[in-house]
Amino acid sequence: MSATDHSPDAAVVGAGPAGLMAAESLAAAGLRVVVCERMASPARKLLMAGRGGLNLSHSEPIDRLLERYGPAADRLEPAIRTFPTEALRAWCDGLGVDTFVGSSGRVFPTRMKASPLLRAWLRRLDALGVTIRPRLTWRGFSGASGLVFDGPDGVETITPRVAVLALGGASWPRLGADGGWTIPLTEAGVGIAPLAPANCGFTATWSPTFKARFAGSPLKRVALTFEGRTARGEAVVTAGGIEGGLIYLFSRALRRAIERDGVARPTLDLRPDLALDALAQRMAAPRGKRSLSTHLARTASLPPPAVALLREAGELPSDPRALAGRIKAVPLLLTGASGLDRAISTAGGVLLDEVDDDFMLKRRPATYVVGEMLDWEAPTGGYLLHACLATGRLAGDAAARRLAQGAGGRAPILESTSRGTPS
Repeated sequence: MSATDHSPDAAVVGAGPAGLMAAESLAAAGLRVVVCERMASPARKLLMAGRGGLNLSHSEPIDRLLERYGPAADRLEPAIRTFPTEALRAWCDGLGVDTFVGSSGRVFPTRMKASPLLRAWLRRLDALGVTIRPRLTWRGFSGASGLVFDGPDGVETITPRVAVLALGGASWPRLGADGGWTIPLTEAGVGIAPLAPANCGFTATWSPTFKARFAGSPLKRVALTFEGRTARGEAVVTAGGIEGGLIYLFSRALRRAIERDGVARPTLDLRPDLALDALAQRMAAPRGKRSLSTHLARTASLPPPAVALLREAGELPSDPRALAGRIKAVPLLLTGASGLDRAISTAGGVLLDEVDDDFMLKRRPATYVVGEMLDWEAPTGGYLLHACLATGRLAGDAAARRLAQGAGGRAPILESTSRGTPS
């Protein structure tokens, strides 16, 4: 890229889903766009997610879908209503990627992989003239509109007319997003909520025997109750605690309880499909010479990990009804969230009060922030990727309109230095 023939109208920092969608919107408006990516190739976390099927969105009614974003729903609503699930599926179809709705209501590509979608998307971006520059690490701002990068040849300053920051959160940092962007944004006076793990596991202190025998064991068809809310799903015992889709649904509430009280105390129903009275009647059946573990397995259909989890909560009551009550509400003592390096997504980020309705920074006009950099979170189920794509699209469209209305500032230039020496 040179100062005369390849300087961008728009620079997008980060080549994940939010950044690529912003780049597509900008380029579709006829703008010259460069995407600056820290890693050697784009969308590494998307490709990792695609190994498990690539959950794109959810087919539930949009009002219900919006509820999944909790306190951030009102701020994300314009982006998601502009790019609802139907529009997302139509976008995939335009890339030649068929989608389907699974039995759970989740939306997936028919081929259940991210790589075909990403390849088709990159071909579209290339046809639109988007340039993707790898191995550029954003270090901060320069002047009113400059973006400073560390690159293979030294320090570079790109000065676009509009910029979109899409640097992701801080989970799975080996895939590219490490949260380093918090430093320059804080230095620029932008308010940021501390980054924290979301959709993560939680730590618990298991006995050595339980840990040795059952780490990695699934807990299927169970229900978790916490702070008056109950949901069904599956969890997995880990050597250090518990994780899985059911736990992720409660991650925000569990994390906040631990921050407030030092621990969180949810309960786990091992037989949510069986009422307490019916279960108590089963527990009252004569045991004979059977051990209690065998009795629980036969009368309550509890697998060994569930029986062992019951024992982790303390001595089991002998009264049938009390025992049934324990099965229906096994107390868990969770002491912390798993680290960011293992979390599926990130909570915290740029405070939503710091951006306008188009996700433009109020302190830095013509600079937009999208995706996981913003302070919102959502459970797994397609909600994360959907909001990243939707915020990228809305911000890209808004930035293109800004330039079309003549508010984008001067023509872009690229200034480069290698090892501090002008080139």
